[in-house]
Amino acid sequence: MLISLRIENFALIDQLELEFGGGLNVLTGETGAGKSIILDAIDAVLGGKVSSRVIRTQTNRALVEGTFSINPNLAAWLSEQEIDLIDDNSIVVSREITAVTSNIRSRSRVNGVLVNRQVMVGLREKLVEITAQGQSVQVGQSNQIRDWLDVYAGDSPNQQRQIVASSFAEYQQVHQALEQRRTSERDRLQQLDLLSYQVQELNEANLTDANELEQLQQESDRLTHVVDLQQMSYTAYQALYQNDGDNPTANDLLGDTESLLTDMIEYDSGLQYLLDMIRDAQTAVSEVAREINTYGEELEADPQRLEEVEARIRELKQICRKYGPSLAEVITHYNRVQAELAALTDSEQSVESLEKQEKVCLDKLTKACSKLTQLRRTAAAQLETQIIKQLKPLAMEKVQFQVGIVPIAPTPAGADKISFLFSPNPGEPLQPLTETASGGEMSRFLLALKACFSQIDAPGTMVFDEIDVGVSGRVAQSIADKLHQISQQQQVLCVTHQPLIAAMADRHFRVSKQIVNQIKGKKENNGNGEERTVVRVAALDNLNKRRDELAQLAGGKSAQDAIAFADSLLNQAANHRQTEAGEKGARGQGARGKTETELD
Repeated sequence: MLISLRIENFALIDQLELEFGGGLNVLTGETGAGKSIILDAIDAVLGGKVSSRVIRTQTNRALVEGTFSINPNLAAWLSEQEIDLIDDNSIVVSREITAVTSNIRSRSRVNGVLVNRQVMVGLREKLVEITAQGQSVQVGQSNQIRDWLDVYAGDSPNQQRQIVASSFAEYQQVHQALEQRRTSERDRLQQLDLLSYQVQELNEANLTDANELEQLQQESDRLTHVVDLQQMSYTAYQALYQNDGDNPTANDLLGDTESLLTDMIEYDSGLQYLLDMIRDAQTAVSEVAREINTYGEELEADPQRLEEVEARIRELKQICRKYGPSLAEVITHYNRVQAELAALTDSEQSVESLEKQEKVCLDKLTKACSKLTQLRRTAAAQLETQIIKQLKPLAMEKVQFQVGIVPIAPTPAGADKISFLFSPNPGEPLQPLTETASGGEMSRFLLALKACFSQIDAPGTMVFDEIDVGVSGRVAQSIADKLHQISQQQQVLCVTHQPLIAAMADRHFRVSKQIVNQIKGKKENNGNGEERTVVRVAALDNLNKRRDELAQLAGGKSAQDAIAFADSLLNQAANHRQTEAGEKGARGQGARGKTETELD
């Protein structure tokens, strides 16, 4: 619950410190006194939207700080966020709002640790829930009603909702892939025709060797110059080994050199290695001569083969001009095109496969949504019963209420459009709540709704901003009783104009505006200086002060009849609390007695 609130330079508040208690805390005051500013400050400190107007005029910084009590679940959550506890009983949440030129900058801290908006949203859900008549817009929004119903239903629908969200994401992924494939089908077919042509052309070219073109070019040169090669090989043979003329051959000259070296060795044996080299050279020359002679004899003209080679060269050069520039790059392109063609050819099967996958995913999603719908219908029936039970004591004995659930296309949150249907008068058909309920009926409905949620996983503090607008008399008393009932389970802060409700408060605050004189930043009441309006809040701990405030609410002035009425309200409230406490004790005693009997 909210233990204390400190506010500096926020709207019309210069400095304010409030301490709240358990049970029902009520803020009263004249219209425009600034009661809602207190609630705006609570909203702001928990991450609500703010503008530059919340910063008090002539200042550039506002601060709101709230101290809240904690429980084990909240302590565990703070530990997950890596936020250390100051003590075991409370946490301090603050927000500093600073004006920077035409913009504002704000910083939120929890126990002194800077936190982002996401953390504040999570913390807000665990600390405070603010209810105002403005929520009549929310009760007409299907998504908001759906979220409320899922929270009311407990763990099972929320677990099923996660399954639905997962199934929807899986379905969307397959559906989008299928749509993308279908959308690109024309491009795919065009690409398929192009690649098919290229593969066919390159396949017919029978490309296997990246060096084929160079090898064919060499073969073409050889076949084109057969006669020249024969003549040159014969000339080389003569020069090396056998000469028809008088000139000595290379082999003859090496023989003469061998003879000279043989004679020289007789005088110098150290020349033996030169003799060995000459003999090796003779052997090599002889081998070359035989090889070149054989080559020349085997050469013959082959016009048909030359034509084939030149045709193949032309074919390969044409292929290189289209897909090259080199034959190696053409072969690389051929391999890549084959892979792309295979992928595009398989894509027809992929469309069929994706269609099957889409059907499987859609069936899975539909079943998950159907199960979620059934869980919601069960929770809706329970909520209908409980809402009507809560509304009857609020002077709506004949009310009809139904949670309407109609099917829609699957979404990540299910396949349900959910609405609140309402009929406050017998014989009138059920209609959407926002189109049927009056202001007073909407106030009572919101209160009944929050009363239902207060019995489940609700935050420690519930705030009601003028939930009693549009009601009076017996209905106001019913609302007072309901607020007091909720406050027995969690802390309630309520802004009200109804003396019947204010009388039920466990802690009562009066909000008022005052005009003060400000001199050089100091506030004076001597009439000197600039006049400024400030909001003041007084805790009405004294019974007489409470009576006077209730009299003001009831009669507009502290006349004797208004004072008497205020006394009667306070007495009535005290008797009501005493009676309720007795009944609660009796219920507790009865439960203990039953337990003891069972143990016996």
